[in-house]
Amino acid sequence: MSIDLSSLETAARDARGLAMDAITKCKSGHLGLPLGSADIGAVLFGSAMSYNPAEPRWLNRDRFILSAGHGSMFLYSWLHLSGFAVSLDDVKAFRQLHSITPGHPEFHETPGVEATTGPLGQGVANAVGFAISGKMSEARFNTAVHKIFNHHVIALAGDGCLQEGIAQEASALAGHLGLDNLILIYDSNNVTLDAMAPVSQSEDTAARYAAYGWEVHQVDGHNLEAVAGVLAKAKASTSGKPQFIIAKTLIGKGIPEVCGTNKAHGEAGVKFTAEARKAMGLPDELFHVSAETAAYFEKHKATLQAAYAEWDKTYQAWRAANADLAKEIDDAISGKTPDLLAAIPPFDPSVSIATRKAGSEALQPVAAAMPLLVGGSADLYGSTLNYIKDGGDFTRENHGGRNIHFGIREHAMCGIMNGLAYDGIFRPSGATFLVFSDYGRPSIRIAALSHLPAVYIFTHDSVGVGEDGPTHEPVETVAALRAIPGLDVIRPADPEETAGAFAAAFQKTDGPTLLVLSRQNLPTQNDIPVSVRREGVLKGGYVAKKETAALETILLASGSELQHAIVAAAELGAGTRVVSMPCFERFERQPQDYKESVLPTACRKRVSIEAGVSDPWFRYVGLDGKTVAIDRFGLSAPGNIVMQELGMTAANVVAVAKSL
Repeated sequence: MSIDLSSLETAARDARGLAMDAITKCKSGHLGLPLGSADIGAVLFGSAMSYNPAEPRWLNRDRFILSAGHGSMFLYSWLHLSGFAVSLDDVKAFRQLHSITPGHPEFHETPGVEATTGPLGQGVANAVGFAISGKMSEARFNTAVHKIFNHHVIALAGDGCLQEGIAQEASALAGHLGLDNLILIYDSNNVTLDAMAPVSQSEDTAARYAAYGWEVHQVDGHNLEAVAGVLAKAKASTSGKPQFIIAKTLIGKGIPEVCGTNKAHGEAGVKFTAEARKAMGLPDELFHVSAETAAYFEKHKATLQAAYAEWDKTYQAWRAANADLAKEIDDAISGKTPDLLAAIPPFDPSVSIATRKAGSEALQPVAAAMPLLVGGSADLYGSTLNYIKDGGDFTRENHGGRNIHFGIREHAMCGIMNGLAYDGIFRPSGATFLVFSDYGRPSIRIAALSHLPAVYIFTHDSVGVGEDGPTHEPVETVAALRAIPGLDVIRPADPEETAGAFAAAFQKTDGPTLLVLSRQNLPTQNDIPVSVRREGVLKGGYVAKKETAALETILLASGSELQHAIVAAAELGAGTRVVSMPCFERFERQPQDYKESVLPTACRKRVSIEAGVSDPWFRYVGLDGKTVAIDRFGLSAPGNIVMQELGMTAANVVAVAKSL
């Protein structure tokens, strides 16, 4: 293929200069990748990728994910040079307070940044999620007449990313699913942070990815023509496989004192940048962008926008011919959701079922009302019960399936869900046992940080798991998850609270929600009106049983322990109130007068009960109250016996309340 090698070489030089100047100015950052991969960046942004800087969220753009997010100045330089709304002043403000060029790329902060990256390997899983979203989009929205989706997902990762387990989980699944719209560029520079890579790795990475089912290429990462050729080959491949490009690079290229060594990874080369700039032919003026580079990208931008305009003609014709599908995309982009509470029929009041079972029944009408809702499970559909009936399985043969079999890959599942959520078309959900949330926790944290509307359906929520024993009894897990800012953790007490939980989760568009569901059957709280239970969950907490005399005691509970608080209140007398607290985070967002109406500050005699550690409850019981909790690991025995042995009973609540 024919490319303007001279202009791209100059652009790569200018990108190296911007990275050196920004990192030197703030005395912080990572020089190695921006310098070592600058030539790759020149080809990606200057030739290979399809994008429109004026429309960063163009539906059919090629998505670029910098998995090695520590090299953020690589991305900021190229976003600036290629015409995104990242100014030279923004580049100069690298890593400064309130800038749009933070230390690691952050979603929502910077035009052109597709995902929050930095924790190594996350971006690889995100890219797999983007690729799944792309395939789902093609299957759902392309027609025989109009094809509006045919983009690629391109990720850049280093040795650190590929050493992380999440990257291997996600890569194995991508190969199995045959995601041939995915291109992973491995910046292979033979260096990790502490030492040269052979100190900690010796595997044949090319053979490993071939074994995963990827098509593998190798290229000199500093040969622009060769890089352009391999990217063109990867995009045009008809192998039905994801593409893995091993790009051999020199870390810190341009600073001879550190290049090719682990010292080049961070800012050790800063003290040599003045000499390096001169050797590269950069002028004394800092943050220099040559007239040649500016002219090249101005011309390239016009080419890109012409291609976008051509696509837009097809898109507008598609919209006119497919009004219902166009509305689905519009609703997805705007975050519009239907009234989900109204969509979920009331449960049979005579049944006693586990909240995982109630969740399965609530999910079906929710999925019917939200056709872009997709789900998955980490090899536990038979236990988590979150399979979307009649939704079909997403496979290499069926990209229209709504159920993803993630396999035993909890971390990758959560990272891939993030990729789907970043893409913003489909609403992802995923399931496993609650105790295994620790395997996915880094991705859950990033979802909260990035305000992604992911929904986690985690079951087997307490020591009620019983015979499986303490390894599977997540006594501390709910408390740990509640500690993540921006994550709603909802632990419903019965089927109607579960209906409210599912409505709350899928109607929330500014952050993730984690549903905590029981394996064991729970009684339906028929003395509480259906609407009170459902709407109470939306508010996070509500009065489940009001006192009939002067208020003396408040019992607080969540999930399977609400039943014990209700029974205990009857024995404690008319002055006892029961408050159901399925979601602390939602309750804290309520107006102060509502919170006061549920938990009057004048009543300091309070007892909480939950089959988990006590710490989160002290914010509500205060110094004068007490907790009925499990501040130890569980036991292996039938669940009801474990609950009794560890004090999760109405009798214990009564005793503790009387001791106040």
